[in-house]
Amino acid sequence: MAGTDDLIKHYEDRLAAFEERLRRIEESAGQPIAATRSGVARTRAGSGLRLGVDVGGTFTDLLLLDERNGRTYTAKVPSTPQDSSVGVLNGIEKICASAGIAPSDITEVMHGTTVATNTVLTGSGALVGLVTTKGYKDVLQIARSYVPGGLGGWVIWNKTPPLAPLELTIEADERMDARGEVLVPLDERAIRERLKVLLESGIEALTIALFNSYANDAHERRIAEIARSIRPDIPVSTSAAIMPEMYEYERTETTVVNSYVRPVVSKYVSNLQGELKRRMGDGVLLQILRSDGGLSSAQAAMDQPVNLLMSGPAGGVSGALWIAKQAEFDNLLTFDMGGTSTDVALIEKSVARTRRETRVGDVTVRAPSIDVRTVGAGGGSIAYVPDLTKALRVGPQSAGADPGPAAYKKGGEEPTVTDANVVLGYLPSDARLGGDMEISRDLAVKAVTKISEALSISVEEAAEGIIRIVNENMVGALRLVSVEQGYDPRDFALIGFGGAGPLHANALARLMNSWPAIIPPGPGVLCAYGDATTRLRNEASQTYVTRVAATTDAKIADMLKDLERSAAADLTAEGVAAHEQETLYQIDIRYHGQGMKLTVDVTPEDFTRDGLAGITSRFDAEHEQLFTFALDAEHEIVGLRAVVQGAEKQFINSETRHAGTDASAARVHATRIFADDEWRDAHVYDRSKLVPGNRITGPAIVTEMDSTSLILPGHVGIVDNVANILIWPEGHPKAQ
Repeated sequence: MAGTDDLIKHYEDRLAAFEERLRRIEESAGQPIAATRSGVARTRAGSGLRLGVDVGGTFTDLLLLDERNGRTYTAKVPSTPQDSSVGVLNGIEKICASAGIAPSDITEVMHGTTVATNTVLTGSGALVGLVTTKGYKDVLQIARSYVPGGLGGWVIWNKTPPLAPLELTIEADERMDARGEVLVPLDERAIRERLKVLLESGIEALTIALFNSYANDAHERRIAEIARSIRPDIPVSTSAAIMPEMYEYERTETTVVNSYVRPVVSKYVSNLQGELKRRMGDGVLLQILRSDGGLSSAQAAMDQPVNLLMSGPAGGVSGALWIAKQAEFDNLLTFDMGGTSTDVALIEKSVARTRRETRVGDVTVRAPSIDVRTVGAGGGSIAYVPDLTKALRVGPQSAGADPGPAAYKKGGEEPTVTDANVVLGYLPSDARLGGDMEISRDLAVKAVTKISEALSISVEEAAEGIIRIVNENMVGALRLVSVEQGYDPRDFALIGFGGAGPLHANALARLMNSWPAIIPPGPGVLCAYGDATTRLRNEASQTYVTRVAATTDAKIADMLKDLERSAAADLTAEGVAAHEQETLYQIDIRYHGQGMKLTVDVTPEDFTRDGLAGITSRFDAEHEQLFTFALDAEHEIVGLRAVVQGAEKQFINSETRHAGTDASAARVHATRIFADDEWRDAHVYDRSKLVPGNRITGPAIVTEMDSTSLILPGHVGIVDNVANILIWPEGHPKAQ
């Protein structure tokens, strides 16, 4: 069976042939290629074609939005882990062919990428040198003295080496105080000599993180100038530019991680941007999705890649948020199940919950990200029965993209969640993944038989056991973002997406009692929806520690406005007009004497109206929700932040057909599924033939190009006005 390398070569050959066809078309029209591209560049602004690209562990998803005609096109191609850009370019070829357009017709490419994440997880980043203030050389080694795993965790914990080794760390003779005043002037002569040795030691990136530099970064900037004069080819990251906030360990760690992934991300983004311009013309705009769900320019992504560590999962939440707004759902639990993992998040009042920390593997950085929790449960998660316990386990090991589940006919032999879905009839053997990848029930049964024989049960019972266990694993993750954050999941709808999400959404909604279970159109490419519909975002922050009683509304307002102007300047430089910019203030606040803090969001209008009294009131409410109590104590401000976003990208689908409840026109054929311990009669539906108003009674299977949805017995799926399938229990009032 052909492996990944053969598949990549196949797509590269097709890509070359496609380019050759384009060349012939241009020549036959009597226009040289360069002239054609320049002509497209002049008219492309009005073409309204935006492309969202999301790279996952198994598939690369693409969504093309035609704003002018209100149409969408989707494509799904195998990911290419060796070089993600190959899969991206393969997908662009496929979606352009599907839409009948030339690549040069596309004006904007929005890309969610896992390059930074994978660089950290695989330990394949740059060799980083570090410059600290004298006396702080061991800042990364000391860290926060935190050992995971409870009281006995230290017995088994193997501490991960810092990303900037101690032997590649030098000290600068200098010191700033907390007010930004110079206590010890920088000894430029000494640091120059030390930098010469460090920069010639083989390092590939340099981090400069000095004590109290958030208050005054003059010494950091000067050391960076000296370093660039010695080795202009080595990228330099200064902590005050990356994270101008107090806490020297977090600031140093964040900046070191930025340096660690910077050469890899810069090379990837630069090469992809160059290839896109070669194929699409110089006018194409590449933007990269940030961990917090906003977009950054390609250059900003290359300069501060630490903001991209959760870029991939953020795309799904952004897409779910966009879909929810169209369907008028304000509170959502998002559930993104792919081939190797599942990401969950919570959206309250149409705003995704965010956090000021991003954690990848053993690395934690102070960079804003959507509060996404990940569990090692995906379609490719491998089921097994340990010899010692004889108890069925699922994951976190995964079959990945190569060889993948046994049913994919690519050489996989281990039983996976996907194979269990095939055995139970939830994923029909005549379905085609990505539109052209066949699956085999015989191979799936053969794989799952390993489990049934080990447990002495039928193959159907083994498959259903696999599904139940993986569902419970995912419920645990959903509880982390809901119950453990003070939210009642019964107040939220659940939206399932990703390639495998719609198969499990109904079951999870039943376990969480979160209704309806929403299956959006194009669920397998919803992350690409998020990439294509999100907006540019930038922020500016400042540490400012003071008791609320010791400051005034006017002073805080002036400081926030200064930060707003700073953040808005970058968006203006990217071409976002001032009237298209939207601002949100964030204030880090705590009780006086506390070590932890919470972030309170407030609009400029609300701050003008309510002032600091409104901030403290919101903080008390948030504190009570999270910890069940609020204190009658003084409040203390820790930091200020202004977040500026560009205009929201609007897109209205022109599909307005409506029909009655009868969905028989979309029925493909009868089938049988194994659910709740028995075989049941069911029907398979073609989602492309369903229209708003249709009602589908479970058990039923709904197939489409990029995913397959399951409606369980005792449940009903109703197609709403924006083509979502809303799954309700049969007895629910809204199911009538």
